[in-house]
Amino acid sequence: MRVMERDGFVARCEAMGIERSVSLFLLQHESVEPGDHVMVHVGYAIQKMSEAEAKSIWDTFDEMFDAEEKARNA
Repeated sequence: MRVMERDGFVARCEAMGIERSVSLFLLQHESVEPGDHVMVHVGYAIQKMSEAEAKSIWDTFDEMFDAEEKARNA
């Protein structure tokens, strides 16, 4: 998810048009600022990543979802 705003250890993040409040507690020793990308699991940012890494992951998810849909429609 992309960090939109940060307030202490809580960030408002967005991905694919969905916004969530995300805890940055597990990344408290890293610099996380608006515009950064983080991997989120059950409401916690667990890893900071580059924009290229985030795009690669979303592209992989899109490929998996497309393959699943094709298999269902076959």
